[in-house]
Amino acid sequence: MSGSALATRRGVLILLLLCAVQFLDVVDTAIMNVALPTIKEDLDFTQQSLQWVVSGYLISYGGLLLLGGRAADLLGRRRLLVAGMAIFAVCSLAGGLASTATLLVTARVAQGVGAAMMAPAALSILATTFTGGDRNKALGVWGAMSGVGAAAGIFLGGVLTQGPGWRWVLLVNVPICAFMIAAAFRLISGDRPERPRAGFDLRGAVLVTGGMLIGLRALIEAPDVGWATARTVGELTTAAALIVAFVVNESRVANPLFPLGLLRVKGIAAADVIQLAAFGGFTGSFFFLTLYMQNVLGFSPIQSGSAYLPVTVVIVMAAGISSVLIGRIGTRPIIVAAGLISAGGMYLLSRIPADGAYVSDLLPGLLTMGVGLGALLVTVTAAANAGVPADKAGLAAGLLNTSQQLGTALAIAVFSALATARTNDLLATGTAIPDALTEGFGRAVLAGSVFVAVAAVIGLLAPHTHTASTTPGVPAESTTPGVPADGDAVRMPADTTSPPLIDSLKETKS
Repeated sequence: MSGSALATRRGVLILLLLCAVQFLDVVDTAIMNVALPTIKEDLDFTQQSLQWVVSGYLISYGGLLLLGGRAADLLGRRRLLVAGMAIFAVCSLAGGLASTATLLVTARVAQGVGAAMMAPAALSILATTFTGGDRNKALGVWGAMSGVGAAAGIFLGGVLTQGPGWRWVLLVNVPICAFMIAAAFRLISGDRPERPRAGFDLRGAVLVTGGMLIGLRALIEAPDVGWATARTVGELTTAAALIVAFVVNESRVANPLFPLGLLRVKGIAAADVIQLAAFGGFTGSFFFLTLYMQNVLGFSPIQSGSAYLPVTVVIVMAAGISSVLIGRIGTRPIIVAAGLISAGGMYLLSRIPADGAYVSDLLPGLLTMGVGLGALLVTVTAAANAGVPADKAGLAAGLLNTSQQLGTALAIAVFSALATARTNDLLATGTAIPDALTEGFGRAVLAGSVFVAVAAVIGLLAPHTHTASTTPGVPAESTTPGVPADGDAVRMPADTTSPPLIDSLKETKS
């Protein structure tokens, strides 16, 4: 598009469609949490297997994102976006109609495959459609979708579960995806990759996907099976070995899945680490605060979901302001300030009392966290896209979302272990159940504030940029040694999730 794409009706519609894709991907990581007790009863899940309703989606989504990003570069962005939405819709229908626990988990795993195709393809299209100031604004809206989706997913899950039933948490995706597929064909031009498909690095794809899947599974199940067990240590060791083998492979093959020179792009490595730490802190805190509202304060699913509505509004406002400020003051000061603001809000939330009230004990911290969350996710997305060559944009997008999923899995695993240990220690001394649960949840949220504070510190070391990315279609001027700057463009923002991994706390309460 020439001129200002956002000044045209078509440009606005394209942005809305792409943000809807990101919103849907992120919502489906959080929307199931509130429905889990009902699902457990209806399909006879065990307490141990119930976590896979969410974790199955998280593992396939996070484990395949890097592959999805590269596929967008090699196979075509619209083609991958539409295929991902079709898979997502079919699996949502299968999950909504599932009659057994096994069918539901299988559908959720396959649904994550569709999401891993959709997210990097959509961000790629965004980065090649919008230029200059429009790109900063578009990335700002896109980045906000991760935070908004995480908060809104809990609310929507509560409304649907308490209303028409938990199955509609999945079934509602079907008409939405059908509409988005039709819109994609109408609004987005088809693209043909310039590189031959024969150059695809199949061995690298197998190594990195296997390493990601095994590593995520180990992190997710570690709180239940134990961090020092042979199974956890073996899985983490295997995952590390596969990733090392992947790096060696990429340094030797002619057409690597992940050109290692991409990591020399200014800011991309720092942005990915910031995303990992910050998003893990946010999603982990959302999850444990929701448990606190339901298990301690006695909130209904709708009440606990509605508690995040003010946060959603604040995230949108902060994201909009930050997308403008990026061009004026750059990314570094925003990342640092937003991280510190969020960490402060989360510290307030970590001090929640067992007899707490929403307005006095939750709302101030939630609003403060929301301000930082909206600003941080937008700015990290822009920083991660700056200077990335056009034909590597999909890969960069997959890498950023992979960091997000890894951060979520790591945070939930670590926070669950901390919360469970604290709660059990207090119960052993005769502390009342509500007080013990509250202390455990507070410990988890405190750990989340530490994660986000670390992200702010890393922001001090990150390169300073005032722009979102290079102009697509224009070769980057040797910004990345060893990475050619030709072809199309793609990039990537964030995605949110909040899987349920503190089943032991729920069992303790009961």
